[in-house]
Parts: sequence; C-alpha cells; structure tokens
Amino acid sequence: MKVRLAKTAGFCMGVRRAMERVLLVANNSKEKIYTYGSLIHNPQVLELLKKRGIETIEKLDGISSGTVVIRAHGIPPKERGAIKSSGLNIIDATCPRVGRVQAIVKRYTRKGYTPIIVGDKDHPEVIGLLGFSEGKGWVIDDPGAISTLPYLKKVVVVAQTTQSEDVFNRVVEKAHRRFPECKVFNTICPSTLDRQAEVAELARSVEGMIIVGGKNSGNTQRLVRIAKATGVKTFHVETEAELDRKALSQLKSVGVTAGASTPNWVIKRVLRELEGLESTHEGKWRNFAYRFLQFLLRSNLYVALGAGALSFVSCLLQSIRPRPSYLLIAFLYTYAMHGLNHITDKDAEQLNDPARAGFYERYQNYLIFSGIVAVGIALFLAIVSLGMIPFAFLVSISVLGLLYNIPIVPWGQFKISQFKKLKDIPGSKTLSIAMGWGAVTSLIPAMDVNKIFSPSTLFAFLFVAALVYIRSGLFDILDIQGDQMVGKETIPIILGEKKTLYLLKVLCGFLAILLLLIPKAINPLLRYILLVPVAYMAMCLIAYQRRWILSGGTFEAIVETNFLLTGLATLVWYILFYELKFTIYFI
Repeated sequence: MKVRLAKTAGFCMGVRRAMERVLLVANNSKEKIYTYGSLIHNPQVLELLKKRGIETIEKLDGISSGTVVIRAHGIPPKERGAIKSSGLNIIDATCPRVGRVQAIVKRYTRKGYTPIIVGDKDHPEVIGLLGFSEGKGWVIDDPGAISTLPYLKKVVVVAQTTQSEDVFNRVVEKAHRRFPECKVFNTICPSTLDRQAEVAELARSVEGMIIVGGKNSGNTQRLVRIAKATGVKTFHVETEAELDRKALSQLKSVGVTAGASTPNWVIKRVLRELEGLESTHEGKWRNFAYRFLQFLLRSNLYVALGAGALSFVSCLLQSIRPRPSYLLIAFLYTYAMHGLNHITDKDAEQLNDPARAGFYERYQNYLIFSGIVAVGIALFLAIVSLGMIPFAFLVSISVLGLLYNIPIVPWGQFKISQFKKLKDIPGSKTLSIAMGWGAVTSLIPAMDVNKIFSPSTLFAFLFVAALVYIRSGLFDILDIQGDQMVGKETIPIILGEKKTLYLLKVLCGFLAILLLLIPKAINPLLRYILLVPVAYMAMCLIAYQRRWILSGGTFEAIVETNFLLTGLATLVWYILFYELKFTIYFI
C-alpha cells in the first residue's frame, strides 16, 4: 500500500508553542501546574499531561497557589483578570494568531463596531473572542444566519482561526450586502488554510484518506468534511487502534493528515500501523520482506551491522588491516548498548516508537540476556585477540554505556546535584552515542596496533562520530515531542528544530571539507567514496525537512542503511584497489 503523509499534518505553531511552554514549566518547576481549560483538543495529550501532574481546571475555586497556564485558544478578559487577582502565577500560552483576533475585536468594539465572529459558538476560542466584544458580538456558523441578525450600522467580521475559508467567504459576501459599513479581517490562520487546501488536493490523488485527531477538535472535523466532499473514502481516527484494517487492506493508496492538535507520536503510530498492514494488492514476499526489515530494526541488529561496517571504514582510514575481531566487537557492543538502553528508557519509547516499545515488552528477557551475552563475547574477543589495553578500554566504555539510563547519584546528594543520571545532562544523548560509536570503531583497532595518537586515528574518530551524531540528531528531531513529554533535554529541545537541522547540515559540510582538504594520506578515490555517505545524510535531512519521506519505519530504514552502504562501497574499493583475495582468519 502506498502511504502519503500531508506536509501540514500535526501541531500548528500555536499548539506547539503552548505545549513547549507548559512542558518547560513542568520540567523546571516543582510548583503545581494547572491549565485553564483544556490546553489543546487532543485526549491523548491531555492524558499524558495529567500523568505529569498538570491538572485541567475550569474554575479557580479552592486554588491558592501554583501556576496557571492559559490555553492556546485564549480566554475572556474577565477570566484573565480573575486569575491575576488571585495571586497565582500566569503563563499565557494563547496562540499569537488568536491574540491578534482578540485585539481586533477589542479595538473595533471600542470604536462602535459590532463584531461578527464566523465560528462555532461553543468553541473555547470563540467564547474568548466574545469576551472582548463587551457583550455586543454575534457568532455565525452559517452564511444564511446573516439575515437573522438585527440591523447593524457598523460591523467588523472576523473568523475563528481554524474556520473553513469557504464558509467565511460566503458569510462576508452576505455581510457586505446587508450592512453599509462592514470591515472584514480574514483571521483564519495560514496554517489552517494550507492544511485545508492540502487535504483537498491529497484526497483527489489517493483511494482513501485518514484524518488523525480528536473527535472534539473543530479543525480536525473540518478536514474530515473537506476530504469527504471530494468523494474519497474517509476515516477519522484518534489513534491507530481505530483504524479499519479490513477496509484499508483493500486500498492501493491512502493519504494521511492530522489536525492541528495531533502530536507527532500519534501520527507516527498510525503510519507504522499502515506500513505493517498487509494489503491484498501486495505479494506475500513483499510483506514478509517488510516485516523482516522491521525485526532487524527493532531488535537493533540492523544498527549493529552499521557499526560493524563503520569499523571496517575506520580501519581503512587509519591504514589498519581490517580484522574480523574489530568488526565483531563493534557489532556486539552497539547491539548490546542500544538494546539495553532502550529497555531502561521505556517512558520515551512508548511515545516515540510504540512498535519498538511493544517489541521490547514482548521479548524483554531475551533481549536482556542477548545483550549481556553480546557484551561478554565482545570482552572475551578483546582480551583474547587484542590484549589488555583494548580490553580495559572496552570495559570502561561498556560500563559508561550501561550506566547511561541508571541512577548513579545517591538520593541524599540529589538535592545538591541537578543530574541523577548521565542521561539527565542536557544534550548528552546524541553526543554519547556518537562518542561511543567513534570509540569502538576507531580507537580499539588503533590501540591494537599502537596507533592511538596518530592523526589518522583522530580523523577516523571524528569522521565516524560526526556521521553518527548527524544520524542520531535527526532521530532526536523526529522524537522531539515525545521527549518533551517525559522531560528529556535533547539537542532539538535545547536549540529548537530549525537550529538543530541547521547544525546537522553544517556538520555535513564540515565533514565534506574535512574529507577533501585535510587527510592527504588517504587515497583520493577513497575520499570521494566517503563523500557519498555525507551527501546521503544531507539528503536525509532535506527529505525530512520537505516531508519527501514518511517519518515512520521506512524513513528509519533509509537512514540506517547509510552505514551499510558506506561499508559496502569501501569494501569494493578495498578489493579493487589492493587486488586482494580474501582469507577469513582470526588471530
């Protein structure tokens, strides 16, 4: 089945801003936090906020301390005044675009105009806008209702930011005919317009449309109506559990979009479910191949193969003859560290990759056992094949890797220490993964042949670490909303998505320059070959930014495949350049 994801699916700017504000407070304050009304219209998000101790309230009765967050939809000025007079701390998470509409209504009401708000009368945003009209405003959700209004000399027409543009335009047309002085402000959010236009276009190019979002979300319901109006089969779901698998399996292509309050992790769950759905139009071998690839990804075997491939590349960069023991140690170490750390970081995994989380839950005992065995075999190979120094080094980085998600600061000292675990250090996740890969793929072979302080070893370490940093940073961007919910401070959360993407692109450029200018001792052809994985990662960044590829299992496989292709390309060069006949041996 072909699955197409709308570029505009998911959180809009206002919702993302509200979430970031409330989570910033939750992650850095011990005060009780309340949201005045539902922060956004998504039950899954609200449930997770509740688990974080963030309570939704409709009144201030009995609340004397804490912080109150004003929801993205905004509130009437009288309610805001009541919160201020209560002495509670206030964080205004009102969407700036909603704030603009409030300002228009307030300004023109004072000029003697009667506000006409095109929207849903029971929607929180509209209720807030009415509060700025000093009791003079009217709410219209149907063009025909204009004729039922009393005669008004001066009117100002605005729209709920998530309103249908077609309905708004028809209301405006009738308002101009009826009222002599009619000022109009099209206050529909541009992202709403883009979302509505895209769903109509997408629906015409697929056999089915899936709209993901809360059943009580007005903007999501409008997307459903627009999709249905095109005649395409339309499914409105809140989560992947509601997907009609039988009906969807009959389709060759589906489009997926989501309301402005739908988080990325919910969209990713739907995409993963669709990717794994067996279509009646696809062969069994194709479905089997996809499931096998997902097994390799979820079990971390695929990423471990990539580490083994980079170990081979690192040896060539250092002019070290690749030995099977180097590659196998890199493979086993990476398999163990990734698997064991995923198991000890369940909270984030449940949001960011529920399919992998379910895989770990089902096979937890096996994965723990196999991870411990992998570490044991790697250490055995190091002591038997490489010697005491590489063995001691591998022990050290293995201990650090295993301690990453485990509390190491005693409870009694936690009051004077900001960090209880290594993972609590801001930005440590991406850097620690990159350093671990760089160490096991380049430093261990260098220690074995006493080249640890050579410039080529430094270059090999930087090349691998930078390439892995870009890969891990990209995955952190994909997981940004889930990581925020559990209080992680990854690079994208610290810098923001745009700045992180810019940083990763700069790293790609740095690696390309490094390959072309610095390592004069490296064979020119090999340098050009190694430019390919750098360009590959840059294309992955662009593909994510422009939504060319779905951010599900397929995208993960494409990114992880880069390291295997790098190893394969250098292997071909190694055979052709040295004209070697391979003899597999262990020392």
